[in-house]
Amino acid sequence: MKRRALISVSDKKGVVAFARKLSELGFEIISTGGTAKALEEVHVPVVQVSEVTGAPEMLRGRVKTLHPRLHGGILADLEDPNQVEELVDHNIGPIDLVCVGLYPFEETVAGGASEKEAIEQIDIGGPAMLRAAAKNFKSVTVVPSPAFYKEVLSELELGEVPLETRKRLALEAFRKTAEYDATITAWLVAQIEREAPPSEAEGFPDVLKKRYERKLSLRYGENPHQKAAYYAETGASHLLSGVEQVQGRELSFNNLYDVDAACTLLADLSEADEPAAVIIKHANPCGAAIGEDLIVAYQKALATDPISAYGGIAALNGPVHGKLAREISKVFTEVLIAPGFDTEARELFSAKSNMILLEVSSLVRPGLSAKYITGGLLLQQTDHLEDDSEYELVTTLRPSPKELVDMLFAWRVAKNVKSNAIVLVRDRVTAGIGAGQTSRVEAAELAGREAGERARGTAAASDAYFPFADGLETLAEAGVKAVIQPGGSKRDAEVIQAADTNGVAMIMTRHRHFLH
Repeated sequence: MKRRALISVSDKKGVVAFARKLSELGFEIISTGGTAKALEEVHVPVVQVSEVTGAPEMLRGRVKTLHPRLHGGILADLEDPNQVEELVDHNIGPIDLVCVGLYPFEETVAGGASEKEAIEQIDIGGPAMLRAAAKNFKSVTVVPSPAFYKEVLSELELGEVPLETRKRLALEAFRKTAEYDATITAWLVAQIEREAPPSEAEGFPDVLKKRYERKLSLRYGENPHQKAAYYAETGASHLLSGVEQVQGRELSFNNLYDVDAACTLLADLSEADEPAAVIIKHANPCGAAIGEDLIVAYQKALATDPISAYGGIAALNGPVHGKLAREISKVFTEVLIAPGFDTEARELFSAKSNMILLEVSSLVRPGLSAKYITGGLLLQQTDHLEDDSEYELVTTLRPSPKELVDMLFAWRVAKNVKSNAIVLVRDRVTAGIGAGQTSRVEAAELAGREAGERARGTAAASDAYFPFADGLETLAEAGVKAVIQPGGSKRDAEVIQAADTNGVAMIMTRHRHFLH
Protein backbone atom coordinates (compact mmCIF):
# COMPACT_ATOMS: atom_id res chain seq x y z
CA MET A 1 0.00 0.00 0.00
CA LYS A 2 1.34 3.43 -0.90
CA ARG A 3 2.39 5.52 2.10
CA ARG A 4 0.56 8.80 2.60
CA ALA A 5 1.62 12.06 4.23
CA LEU A 6 -0.75 14.85 5.30
CA ILE A 7 0.91 18.27 5.19
CA SER A 8 -0.74 21.51 6.32
CA VAL A 9 1.47 24.35 7.54
CA SER A 10 1.18 28.09 8.04
CA ASP A 11 4.94 28.62 8.00
CA LYS A 12 5.99 27.45 4.53
CA LYS A 13 9.73 27.64 5.28
CA GLY A 14 11.35 24.41 4.10
CA VAL A 15 8.06 22.65 3.39
CA VAL A 16 8.53 22.45 -0.39
CA ALA A 17 11.87 20.63 -0.09
CA PHE A 18 10.41 18.39 2.63
CA ALA A 19 7.35 17.45 0.56
CA ARG A 20 9.39 16.94 -2.61
CA LYS A 21 11.68 14.50 -0.81
CA LEU A 22 8.71 12.64 0.67
CA SER A 23 7.26 12.33 -2.82
CA GLU A 24 10.58 10.96 -4.11
CA LEU A 25 10.50 8.41 -1.29
CA GLY A 26 7.13 7.19 -2.55
CA PHE A 27 4.71 9.13 -0.37
CA GLU A 28 1.41 10.43 -1.69
CA ILE A 29 1.10 14.02 -0.44
CA ILE A 30 -2.29 15.22 0.87
CA SER A 31 -2.56 18.91 1.58
CA THR A 32 -4.86 21.84 2.31
CA GLY A 33 -5.44 25.20 0.60
CA GLY A 34 -2.37 27.40 0.95
CA THR A 35 0.08 24.55 1.41
CA ALA A 36 -1.32 22.60 -1.55
CA LYS A 37 -1.06 25.69 -3.72
CA ALA A 38 2.58 26.23 -2.71
CA LEU A 39 3.42 22.65 -3.66
CA GLU A 40 1.48 22.73 -6.94
CA GLU A 41 3.31 25.88 -8.01
CA VAL A 42 6.64 24.03 -7.91
CA HIS A 43 5.18 20.83 -9.44
CA VAL A 44 5.26 18.64 -6.33
CA PRO A 45 2.46 16.06 -6.82
CA VAL A 46 -0.29 16.78 -4.31
CA VAL A 47 -3.84 15.60 -3.56
CA GLN A 48 -6.24 18.22 -2.19
CA VAL A 49 -7.89 17.34 1.13
CA SER A 50 -11.30 17.84 -0.45
CA GLU A 51 -10.54 14.97 -2.88
CA VAL A 52 -9.91 12.66 0.08
CA THR A 53 -12.88 13.74 2.20
CA GLY A 54 -15.34 14.23 -0.64
CA ALA A 55 -16.36 17.50 1.01
CA PRO A 56 -15.30 21.05 0.12
CA GLU A 57 -13.58 23.42 2.51
CA MET A 58 -16.34 25.22 4.39
CA LEU A 59 -16.98 28.38 6.40
CA ARG A 60 -14.11 30.32 4.83
CA GLY A 61 -11.63 27.58 5.74
CA ARG A 62 -12.80 26.99 9.32
CA VAL A 63 -13.78 23.41 8.38
CA LYS A 64 -11.55 21.44 6.02
CA THR A 65 -9.69 18.65 7.86
CA LEU A 66 -12.32 17.76 10.49
CA HIS A 67 -13.53 14.64 8.68
CA PRO A 68 -13.55 10.85 9.41
CA ARG A 69 -11.72 10.09 6.16
CA LEU A 70 -8.75 12.01 7.50
CA HIS A 71 -8.97 11.36 11.23
CA GLY A 72 -9.85 7.71 10.67
CA GLY A 73 -6.66 7.35 8.62
CA ILE A 74 -4.62 9.11 11.31
CA LEU A 75 -6.08 7.41 14.39
CA ALA A 76 -6.36 3.82 13.19
CA ASP A 77 -4.22 1.39 15.18
CA LEU A 78 -2.70 -0.66 12.38
CA GLU A 79 -1.71 -3.40 14.85
CA ASP A 80 -5.43 -4.05 15.51
CA PRO A 81 -6.97 -6.26 12.75
CA ASN A 82 -10.48 -5.06 13.58
CA GLN A 83 -9.51 -1.41 13.08
CA VAL A 84 -7.75 -2.24 9.83
CA GLU A 85 -10.92 -4.04 8.69
CA GLU A 86 -12.99 -0.95 9.54
CA LEU A 87 -10.71 1.19 7.37
CA VAL A 88 -11.29 -1.20 4.47
CA ASP A 89 -15.07 -1.26 5.04
CA HIS A 90 -15.22 2.55 4.93
CA ASN A 91 -12.70 2.89 2.11
CA ILE A 92 -10.33 4.94 4.30
CA GLY A 93 -6.61 4.77 3.62
CA PRO A 94 -4.18 5.01 6.57
CA ILE A 95 -2.05 8.13 6.90
CA ASP A 96 1.56 7.40 7.83
CA LEU A 97 2.91 10.89 8.44
CA VAL A 98 1.27 14.12 9.64
CA CYS A 99 3.13 17.42 9.28
CA VAL A 100 1.21 20.36 10.71
CA GLY A 101 2.23 23.94 11.47
CA LEU A 102 -0.37 25.86 13.47
CA TYR A 103 -1.88 29.25 12.66
CA PRO A 104 0.39 32.06 13.93
CA PHE A 105 -1.83 33.10 16.85
CA GLU A 106 0.97 34.40 19.08
CA GLU A 107 2.53 36.51 16.33
CA THR A 108 -0.90 37.88 15.40
CA VAL A 109 -1.83 39.12 18.88
CA ALA A 110 1.70 40.40 19.49
CA GLY A 111 1.20 42.70 16.52
CA GLY A 112 -1.83 44.33 18.14
CA ALA A 113 -4.49 42.52 16.11
CA SER A 114 -8.19 43.10 16.74
CA GLU A 115 -10.24 40.51 18.60
CA LYS A 116 -11.83 39.35 15.33
CA GLU A 117 -8.42 38.91 13.68
CA ALA A 118 -7.10 37.05 16.71
CA ILE A 119 -10.07 34.68 16.82
CA GLU A 120 -9.57 33.75 13.15
CA GLN A 121 -6.00 32.74 14.00
CA ILE A 122 -7.13 30.21 16.62
CA ASP A 123 -6.37 26.92 14.90
CA ILE A 124 -8.83 24.05 15.45
CA GLY A 125 -8.07 21.45 12.80
CA GLY A 126 -4.30 21.76 13.20
CA PRO A 127 -4.14 20.90 16.92
CA ALA A 128 -6.70 18.13 16.35
CA MET A 129 -4.49 16.50 13.70
CA LEU A 130 -1.33 16.93 15.75
CA ARG A 131 -2.93 15.38 18.83
CA ALA A 132 -4.45 12.53 16.82
CA ALA A 133 -1.14 11.68 15.17
CA ALA A 134 0.74 12.01 18.47
CA LYS A 135 -1.74 9.72 20.22
CA ASN A 136 -1.20 7.12 17.52
CA PHE A 137 2.61 7.37 17.44
CA LYS A 138 2.89 3.58 17.15
CA SER A 139 1.46 3.83 13.63
CA VAL A 140 2.03 7.47 12.64
CA THR A 141 5.00 9.84 12.47
CA VAL A 142 4.03 13.33 13.60
CA VAL A 143 6.14 16.30 12.49
CA PRO A 144 5.15 19.37 14.60
CA SER A 145 7.86 21.76 13.41
CA PRO A 146 10.26 22.44 10.52
CA ALA A 147 13.03 21.75 13.03
CA PHE A 148 12.33 18.03 12.53
CA TYR A 149 12.22 17.89 8.72
CA LYS A 150 15.85 16.88 8.30
CA GLU A 151 15.78 14.23 11.01
CA VAL A 152 12.60 12.60 9.72
CA LEU A 153 13.86 12.50 6.13
CA SER A 154 17.15 10.97 7.24
CA GLU A 155 15.28 8.20 9.05
CA LEU A 156 12.94 7.58 6.12
CA GLU A 157 15.88 7.30 3.71
CA LEU A 158 17.05 4.38 5.86
CA GLY A 159 13.63 2.74 5.69
CA GLU A 160 11.29 4.04 8.43
CA VAL A 161 11.16 6.32 11.43
CA PRO A 162 12.01 4.24 14.55
CA LEU A 163 9.45 3.91 17.33
CA GLU A 164 11.61 5.79 19.84
CA THR A 165 11.81 8.76 17.45
CA ARG A 166 8.06 8.68 16.80
CA LYS A 167 7.43 8.71 20.55
CA ARG A 168 9.74 11.69 21.04
CA LEU A 169 8.06 13.55 18.18
CA ALA A 170 4.68 12.80 19.79
CA LEU A 171 5.90 14.43 22.98
CA GLU A 172 6.95 17.51 21.02
CA ALA A 173 3.51 17.62 19.35
CA PHE A 174 1.66 17.50 22.67
CA ARG A 175 4.02 20.14 24.06
CA LYS A 176 3.31 22.29 21.01
CA THR A 177 -0.45 22.10 21.36
CA ALA A 178 -0.27 22.68 25.13
CA GLU A 179 1.81 25.82 24.62
CA TYR A 180 -0.56 26.96 21.87
CA ASP A 181 -3.60 26.58 24.13
CA ALA A 182 -1.78 28.34 27.00
CA THR A 183 -1.08 31.33 24.74
CA ILE A 184 -4.73 31.54 23.70
CA THR A 185 -5.83 31.23 27.33
CA ALA A 186 -3.54 34.05 28.44
CA TRP A 187 -4.83 36.29 25.66
CA LEU A 188 -8.46 35.56 26.49
CA VAL A 189 -7.86 36.18 30.21
CA ALA A 190 -6.37 39.56 29.32
CA GLN A 191 -9.38 40.37 27.14
CA ILE A 192 -11.83 39.52 29.92
CA GLU A 193 -9.85 41.44 32.55
CA ARG A 194 -9.84 44.56 30.39
CA GLU A 195 -13.61 44.34 29.97
CA ALA A 196 -14.44 43.42 33.58
CA PRO A 197 -15.36 45.96 36.27
CA PRO A 198 -12.39 46.94 38.50
CA SER A 199 -13.55 44.72 41.36
CA GLU A 200 -13.39 41.67 39.09
CA ALA A 201 -10.16 42.56 37.29
CA GLU A 202 -7.55 42.13 40.00
CA GLY A 203 -5.38 39.92 37.83
CA PHE A 204 -5.39 36.89 40.12
CA PRO A 205 -7.14 34.01 38.32
CA ASP A 206 -8.39 30.89 40.12
CA VAL A 207 -6.01 28.85 37.96
CA LEU A 208 -2.75 30.43 36.86
CA LYS A 209 -1.38 29.10 33.58
CA LYS A 210 1.67 30.68 32.02
CA ARG A 211 4.27 29.39 29.61
CA TYR A 212 7.96 29.94 30.13
CA GLU A 213 10.78 29.27 27.71
CA ARG A 214 14.39 28.69 28.64
CA LYS A 215 16.40 31.67 27.46
CA LEU A 216 19.78 30.95 29.06
CA SER A 217 21.67 28.17 30.73
CA LEU A 218 23.37 29.99 33.59
CA ARG A 219 26.94 29.62 34.81
CA TYR A 220 25.63 28.30 38.12
CA GLY A 221 22.95 28.99 40.74
CA GLU A 222 23.29 30.83 44.02
CA ASN A 223 26.33 28.62 44.66
CA PRO A 224 28.72 26.97 42.20
CA HIS A 225 27.46 23.45 42.97
CA GLN A 226 23.89 24.41 41.93
CA LYS A 227 22.90 24.21 38.27
CA ALA A 228 20.58 26.97 37.02
CA ALA A 229 18.76 28.35 33.99
CA TYR A 230 16.83 31.52 33.13
CA TYR A 231 13.26 31.21 31.87
CA ALA A 232 11.10 34.01 30.51
CA GLU A 233 7.35 34.17 30.07
CA THR A 234 6.44 33.56 26.45
CA GLY A 235 5.15 36.63 24.66
CA ALA A 236 5.90 39.01 27.55
CA SER A 237 8.60 41.58 28.10
CA HIS A 238 11.17 40.29 30.57
CA LEU A 239 14.44 41.21 32.25
CA LEU A 240 16.57 40.49 29.19
CA SER A 241 14.18 41.95 26.60
CA GLY A 242 16.20 44.40 24.55
CA VAL A 243 19.42 43.45 26.37
CA GLU A 244 22.62 42.68 24.48
CA GLN A 245 25.60 41.16 26.25
CA VAL A 246 28.55 43.05 24.80
CA GLN A 247 31.27 41.05 26.51
CA GLY A 248 32.09 38.89 29.51
CA ARG A 249 31.59 35.40 30.79
CA GLU A 250 28.27 33.60 31.07
CA LEU A 251 25.74 35.07 33.46
CA SER A 252 25.03 33.36 36.77
CA PHE A 253 21.84 33.12 38.83
CA ASN A 254 23.14 35.79 41.22
CA ASN A 255 24.13 38.07 38.34
CA LEU A 256 20.59 38.13 36.99
CA TYR A 257 19.05 38.59 40.43
CA ASP A 258 21.31 41.59 40.99
CA VAL A 259 20.70 42.93 37.48
CA ASP A 260 16.97 42.88 38.19
CA ALA A 261 17.49 44.82 41.44
CA ALA A 262 19.76 47.33 39.69
CA CYS A 263 17.37 47.95 36.80
CA THR A 264 14.38 48.36 39.12
CA LEU A 265 16.14 50.98 41.27
CA LEU A 266 17.56 52.74 38.23
CA ALA A 267 14.08 52.98 36.72
CA ASP A 268 12.78 54.60 39.92
CA LEU A 269 15.63 57.14 39.89
CA SER A 270 15.49 57.86 36.16
CA GLU A 271 12.01 59.39 36.13
CA ALA A 272 13.61 62.81 36.74
CA ASP A 273 15.59 62.33 33.50
CA GLU A 274 18.90 63.27 35.11
CA PRO A 275 22.21 61.34 35.16
CA ALA A 276 21.83 58.52 37.70
CA ALA A 277 24.05 55.69 38.92
CA VAL A 278 23.36 52.77 41.24
CA ILE A 279 25.63 50.09 42.64
CA ILE A 280 24.16 46.78 43.82
CA LYS A 281 25.63 44.02 45.97
CA HIS A 282 23.66 40.89 46.87
CA ALA A 283 20.47 42.50 45.50
CA ASN A 284 20.82 45.49 47.87
CA PRO A 285 21.88 49.01 46.89
CA CYS A 286 25.24 49.95 48.37
CA GLY A 287 25.21 53.33 46.63
CA ALA A 288 22.93 55.51 44.51
CA ALA A 289 23.26 59.07 43.26
CA ILE A 290 22.07 61.68 40.80
CA GLY A 291 24.76 64.04 39.51
CA GLU A 292 25.38 66.75 36.95
CA ASP A 293 26.89 64.08 34.71
CA LEU A 294 27.34 60.30 34.83
CA ILE A 295 30.93 60.46 36.08
CA VAL A 296 29.91 62.53 39.08
CA ALA A 297 26.85 60.35 39.71
CA TYR A 298 28.98 57.18 39.59
CA GLN A 299 31.71 58.62 41.83
CA LYS A 300 29.18 59.74 44.42
CA ALA A 301 27.34 56.42 44.38
CA LEU A 302 30.64 54.60 44.83
CA ALA A 303 31.66 56.84 47.73
CA THR A 304 28.67 55.64 49.79
CA ASP A 305 30.33 52.28 50.45
CA PRO A 306 33.36 51.62 48.23
CA ILE A 307 34.24 48.44 50.15
CA SER A 308 30.88 46.77 49.49
CA ALA A 309 30.94 47.96 45.87
CA TYR A 310 33.89 45.62 45.20
CA GLY A 311 32.61 42.81 42.95
CA GLY A 312 29.20 44.45 42.66
CA ILE A 313 26.93 45.49 39.81
CA ALA A 314 26.78 49.05 38.51
CA ALA A 315 23.94 50.48 36.44
CA LEU A 316 23.82 53.84 34.65
CA ASN A 317 21.01 55.55 32.79
CA GLY A 318 23.29 57.02 30.11
CA PRO A 319 25.93 55.70 27.68
CA VAL A 320 29.46 54.98 28.91
CA HIS A 321 32.30 56.89 27.23
CA GLY A 322 36.05 56.46 27.62
CA LYS A 323 36.59 58.80 30.58
CA LEU A 324 33.77 57.19 32.56
CA ALA A 325 35.03 53.73 31.61
CA ARG A 326 38.46 54.57 33.06
CA GLU A 327 36.80 55.66 36.30
CA ILE A 328 34.75 52.46 36.56
CA SER A 329 37.81 50.33 35.73
CA LYS A 330 39.43 51.43 39.00
CA VAL A 331 37.04 49.14 40.91
CA PHE A 332 36.37 45.44 40.33
CA THR A 333 32.86 45.45 38.85
CA GLU A 334 31.32 42.15 37.87
CA VAL A 335 28.47 43.51 35.73
CA LEU A 336 28.03 46.95 34.18
CA ILE A 337 24.62 47.96 32.80
CA ALA A 338 24.14 50.96 30.51
CA PRO A 339 22.23 51.97 27.36
CA GLY A 340 25.46 52.01 25.36
CA PHE A 341 29.27 51.86 25.33
CA ASP A 342 31.40 53.89 22.92
CA THR A 343 34.41 52.45 21.08
CA GLU A 344 36.96 53.68 23.62
CA ALA A 345 34.94 52.24 26.53
CA ARG A 346 34.68 48.86 24.82
CA GLU A 347 38.41 48.80 24.16
CA LEU A 348 39.18 49.64 27.79
CA PHE A 349 36.82 47.02 29.17
CA SER A 350 38.04 44.36 26.72
CA ALA A 351 41.13 44.02 28.90
CA LYS A 352 38.81 42.71 31.62
CA SER A 353 37.54 39.70 29.69
CA ASN A 354 35.37 38.33 32.53
CA MET A 355 33.62 41.64 33.15
CA ILE A 356 30.04 41.45 31.86
CA LEU A 357 28.78 44.42 29.86
CA LEU A 358 25.03 44.58 29.28
CA GLU A 359 23.63 47.10 26.83
CA VAL A 360 20.04 47.78 27.89
CA SER A 361 17.69 49.60 25.53
CA SER A 362 14.74 49.81 27.96
CA LEU A 363 13.93 49.13 31.60
CA VAL A 364 11.05 46.65 31.99
CA ARG A 365 8.59 47.21 34.86
CA PRO A 366 6.15 44.25 35.13
CA GLY A 367 2.62 44.55 36.49
CA LEU A 368 2.90 41.47 38.71
CA SER A 369 5.77 39.97 40.67
CA ALA A 370 6.15 36.45 42.02
CA LYS A 371 8.16 34.59 44.61
CA TYR A 372 8.46 30.83 44.72
CA ILE A 373 7.92 29.02 48.00
CA THR A 374 7.94 25.28 48.66
CA GLY A 375 5.37 23.74 46.35
CA GLY A 376 3.74 27.05 45.50
CA LEU A 377 3.87 30.58 44.21
CA LEU A 378 3.21 33.93 45.85
CA LEU A 379 1.87 36.42 43.32
CA GLN A 380 1.38 40.12 43.94
CA GLN A 381 1.06 43.43 42.19
CA THR A 382 4.49 44.91 41.60
CA ASP A 383 5.35 47.60 44.17
CA HIS A 384 5.18 50.99 42.50
CA LEU A 385 5.69 54.40 44.02
CA GLU A 386 2.50 56.06 45.12
CA ASP A 387 1.12 59.54 44.42
CA ASP A 388 2.82 61.92 46.85
CA SER A 389 -0.40 63.93 47.26
CA GLU A 390 -1.20 61.75 50.28
CA TYR A 391 2.03 62.62 52.09
CA GLU A 392 1.54 64.53 55.34
CA LEU A 393 3.84 66.82 57.31
CA VAL A 394 3.39 65.71 60.95
CA THR A 395 6.01 67.79 62.80
CA THR A 396 6.17 71.43 63.79
CA LEU A 397 9.35 71.89 61.81
CA ARG A 398 8.98 71.96 58.03
CA PRO A 399 11.70 70.51 55.79
CA SER A 400 13.59 72.96 53.62
CA PRO A 401 13.14 72.61 49.83
CA LYS A 402 16.55 70.91 49.65
CA GLU A 403 15.67 68.52 52.46
CA LEU A 404 12.39 67.68 50.77
CA VAL A 405 14.20 66.75 47.55
CA ASP A 406 16.57 64.52 49.50
CA MET A 407 13.70 62.92 51.43
CA LEU A 408 11.95 61.95 48.22
CA PHE A 409 15.21 60.57 46.77
CA ALA A 410 15.81 58.55 49.95
CA TRP A 411 12.24 57.23 49.76
CA ARG A 412 12.82 55.94 46.22
CA VAL A 413 16.01 54.21 47.25
CA ALA A 414 14.49 52.74 50.44
CA LYS A 415 11.75 51.11 48.34
CA ASN A 416 14.49 49.03 46.72
CA VAL A 417 16.41 48.06 49.89
CA LYS A 418 15.72 44.79 51.70
CA SER A 419 13.65 45.37 54.82
CA ASN A 420 14.16 46.49 57.49
CA ALA A 421 15.66 49.44 55.63
CA ILE A 422 16.94 52.90 56.54
CA VAL A 423 18.52 55.15 53.88
CA LEU A 424 20.41 58.41 54.55
CA VAL A 425 20.74 60.93 51.70
CA ARG A 426 22.39 64.28 51.14
CA ASP A 427 22.32 66.20 47.86
CA ARG A 428 20.58 63.19 46.22
CA VAL A 429 23.48 60.92 47.11
CA THR A 430 23.20 58.02 49.53
CA ALA A 431 25.35 58.59 52.60
CA GLY A 432 24.46 55.45 54.52
CA ILE A 433 22.24 52.40 53.97
CA GLY A 434 21.02 50.05 56.69
CA ALA A 435 19.65 47.00 54.86
CA GLY A 436 18.02 43.72 55.84
CA GLN A 437 18.08 44.14 59.61
CA THR A 438 15.66 42.30 61.90
CA SER A 439 15.37 45.43 64.07
CA ARG A 440 14.57 48.88 62.70
CA VAL A 441 16.72 50.61 65.31
CA GLU A 442 19.64 48.40 64.23
CA ALA A 443 19.00 49.43 60.61
CA ALA A 444 19.17 53.07 61.75
CA GLU A 445 22.38 52.42 63.68
CA LEU A 446 23.93 50.67 60.67
CA ALA A 447 23.02 53.49 58.28
CA GLY A 448 24.40 56.11 60.68
CA ARG A 449 27.58 54.15 61.29
CA GLU A 450 28.17 53.70 57.55
CA ALA A 451 27.63 57.41 56.92
CA GLY A 452 29.79 58.59 59.84
CA GLU A 453 30.31 62.34 59.65
CA ARG A 454 28.41 62.42 56.35
CA ALA A 455 25.20 61.77 58.33
CA ARG A 456 25.18 65.40 59.54
CA GLY A 457 22.40 67.29 57.78
CA THR A 458 21.05 64.27 55.88
CA ALA A 459 17.48 63.26 55.14
CA ALA A 460 16.47 59.70 56.01
CA ALA A 461 13.84 57.29 54.74
CA SER A 462 12.43 54.27 56.57
CA ASP A 463 10.63 51.68 54.46
CA ALA A 464 8.11 51.04 57.28
CA TYR A 465 6.98 52.82 60.42
CA PHE A 466 9.07 53.21 63.56
CA PRO A 467 7.53 50.93 66.20
CA PHE A 468 9.23 52.96 68.94
CA ALA A 469 10.80 56.39 69.18
CA ASP A 470 14.30 54.91 69.58
CA GLY A 471 14.79 54.50 65.82
CA LEU A 472 14.02 58.17 65.19
CA GLU A 473 16.21 59.19 68.13
CA THR A 474 19.09 57.13 66.75
CA LEU A 475 18.86 58.99 63.44
CA ALA A 476 18.70 62.36 65.19
CA GLU A 477 21.82 61.51 67.21
CA ALA A 478 23.62 60.68 63.96
CA GLY A 479 22.77 64.15 62.62
CA VAL A 480 19.72 63.46 60.45
CA LYS A 481 17.54 66.58 60.00
CA ALA A 482 14.55 65.23 58.05
CA VAL A 483 12.78 61.87 57.96
CA ILE A 484 10.22 60.33 55.61
CA GLN A 485 8.37 57.21 56.73
CA PRO A 486 4.95 55.56 56.28
CA GLY A 487 3.57 56.07 59.76
CA GLY A 488 0.86 53.80 61.16
CA SER A 489 2.47 52.73 64.43
CA LYS A 490 0.50 52.70 67.68
CA ARG A 491 3.28 54.95 68.95
CA ASP A 492 3.23 57.48 66.09
CA ALA A 493 2.55 60.26 68.60
CA GLU A 494 5.69 59.34 70.56
CA VAL A 495 7.76 59.24 67.36
CA ILE A 496 6.42 62.64 66.28
CA GLN A 497 7.19 64.05 69.73
CA ALA A 498 10.75 62.68 69.50
CA ALA A 499 11.15 64.35 66.09
CA ASP A 500 9.91 67.68 67.43
CA THR A 501 12.15 67.43 70.51
CA ASN A 502 15.22 66.71 68.35
CA GLY A 503 14.50 69.34 65.71
CA VAL A 504 13.76 66.82 62.96
CA ALA A 505 11.18 67.51 60.23
CA MET A 506 9.07 64.44 59.42
CA ILE A 507 6.69 63.42 56.65
CA MET A 508 4.41 60.38 56.72
CA THR A 509 3.57 58.78 53.38
CA ARG A 510 0.85 56.33 54.55
CA HIS A 511 2.44 53.74 52.24
CA ARG A 512 4.86 50.99 53.26
CA HIS A 513 7.54 49.51 50.99
CA PHE A 514 8.68 46.22 52.49
CA LEU A 515 11.04 44.26 50.24
CA HIS A 516 11.78 40.67 51.21
